[in-house]
Amino acid sequence: MIELHVLSPDDSRIWRDLRLAALIDAPYAFAAQLTGWQGASDERWRGRLEIPGSLNVVAVLDDQHVGMASGMPSPDLGVVELTSMWVGPTARGRGVGDELISAVEQWARTSGARVLKLGVIPGNDFASALYRRNGFVETGELGDQTPKGQPREQLMTKAIHPV
Repeated sequence: MIELHVLSPDDSRIWRDLRLAALIDAPYAFAAQLTGWQGASDERWRGRLEIPGSLNVVAVLDDQHVGMASGMPSPDLGVVELTSMWVGPTARGRGVGDELISAVEQWARTSGARVLKLGVIPGNDFASALYRRNGFVETGELGDQTPKGQPREQLMTKAIHPV
């Protein structure tokens, strides 16, 4: 059974361990670079979890932390972002990604958002398929400039109805 846990700043070590695992496992999938986070202070990790209006959730399967996702406020009114999405190799294909997306979507609804937005690196076909299966559509827009050598993210959105 998949369990989801919302993290607080006191859970920064859990976040750190999962985020570093994600950046090692799938460096091609993130705009962030491993070198930018390796050796980061506890204060920096904690700060990541203290972003006002954000949600940080992890998935637990077989008593192991196996995935993560965040919901972040956006400067655009009525829009929130799904970021930092990752599922570990041992948990892929077991519904963990769907559960994480669902948790962020529910948070977005209760936050009053009307659109959930994300960026996916071109060529990350498994992630794109997961997002499409969960109702996201490609916008044709490009995301922010990524570190040198990486293609810009393709933006995807999903219309949601606030509660």
